[in-house]
Parts: sequence; structure tokens; C-alpha cells
Amino acid sequence: MLNQEWTTTIEGFLAHDRAGGKRTTTNAARRQHLQHLARRVTVGPWAVTSDTLLDYLVAQDWATETRRGRRTTLDRFYRWGLYRGFVQVNPVDPVPKVRAEAAFARPAPDRAYHEALMRAHDRERVMLRLAAEVGMRRSEVAVAHTRDLVEDLVGRSLVIHGKGGRDRVVPLPESLGRTLAGMEDGYLFPGDDNGHLSPRYVGKLIRDLLPDKWTMHTLRHRFATRLYAHTRDLLGVQGMLGHATPTTTRRYVQWDTDRMRAAVDEIAG
Repeated sequence: MLNQEWTTTIEGFLAHDRAGGKRTTTNAARRQHLQHLARRVTVGPWAVTSDTLLDYLVAQDWATETRRGRRTTLDRFYRWGLYRGFVQVNPVDPVPKVRAEAAFARPAPDRAYHEALMRAHDRERVMLRLAAEVGMRRSEVAVAHTRDLVEDLVGRSLVIHGKGGRDRVVPLPESLGRTLAGMEDGYLFPGDDNGHLSPRYVGKLIRDLLPDKWTMHTLRHRFATRLYAHTRDLLGVQGMLGHATPTTTRRYVQWDTDRMRAAVDEIAG
């Protein structure tokens, strides 16, 4: 029931988020989350109960991290409703919290990456390289702009607009820096989502190019694993990926199985 009441309320909430510094990509994701709920309930936003939310969530076939993200959006939305006096209780409170599941690195193999590069057009090839050679998320690739390219005495770097409004500056491989410098001024990937492509569409483009079940996110795992293998610097990898903690980064790095196998063989017996 995505009616005018829902639409007006959602936009009011998002305006509040923007006033607090939330980025466009975060706003867009939360809009999608709330619209998804609105289309699947038969009442207005302030008539939604805990039972309504439980029925809604049970009906969704989502991965754990997706479910965690949706619950976070709903909780923020109804906390805003409490603050504004639209509701007296937060209906999300009785909804069970979703615990993060144990995650393991799943780096896309070289074969998958190179196959995608061969199939890609120029635009998609740049997207692939930003994910695999710099470790960028699809949301970061979507909003990349030529003004984010920085040149210094050593080479070129890119200002990446990360999650939670956290920007970072990462060095670029020389050839990738030259490619970006040669692109037309503006968003690297123009589109209809506030002037650029949507993160979802960027992810779909890359998923369609990669073989099997590899995704753009597994290219980010590939980057993290290869960078750590080369540097043995987990904090450096954390900075490159834009993670808040090294614990998160650790889940992106696959163990160096060849090195461990050699060590096990050496100490055996």
C-alpha cells in the first residue's frame, strides 16, 4: 500500500537522515527498504504493529546480512517516528535482532575476473577494475566522479565515498589512473539515479559478466586477499577497504593456504 501517506512519511524520514549527513546512497537504500515494506502491508506507516512486521519479515527469503540491514532501516525509521511523536512505541523493539553469521572470505578466482574482462564493454571494464584492483563497493563505484581523481608527484589517487559518510583516499594502479583521467568530466557512470547509475544496477552489470555465482563483492574479497598476501599489513588493507575495524577486514582475507600447507608439511613428523 505505497500511497501518498507512506511516500510523504518516507521522504520526511530521509530528509531527517540527510540533515544528519547521511549520503545519497544510504538514502536511496533506505527508501527502497521502506517502499518494499509499504507495498506489502495494508495499513499506513503509523498503524504498523510488531505483528505486522514479524509477518512481513517471515515472508521474505533474504540472506542474513540483508535481513540485518532491513531491520536497521526499520528501527531507525520508527525511532524517528517516536522522536516526532507519530508513534508511542517502536514496533521494531520486539522483532528479534539478527546476529551476524560467521563469514568467510570468498575471493573470485583469476579465471572468473579475466573472463569478465574479456566479455565487458569499456564502461563495465572500468567498473570491474575499480572493484578488483582498488577494492571498491558497488555503491562507491556508482557515485565515483572525475573530481574525485587526485594527482600528486607520485601518481594518481581516488577519493572514495564510503559507507557511513566515511571518505578515504586510495592510490590507483598507474594504468587505471590514466584510464580514469581520460574519461569525460562528471560521474564516471552517468545514469538516472541523481545523475549516476544506481548501485544495484552496477552490481547487476558485473554479476551478469562474471561466470558461475561470482559477484562484484567477491572481487572486493579478491583485492583484499591479494593485497594482504603482498603486504602482510592487515591495517593497511583495512584502510584501503574503508572498514571501521580490522575484525571486518579479516573476514575478507582468505588464508594463504599454500603457505600454511608448506608450513604444516615442514613441521610434520
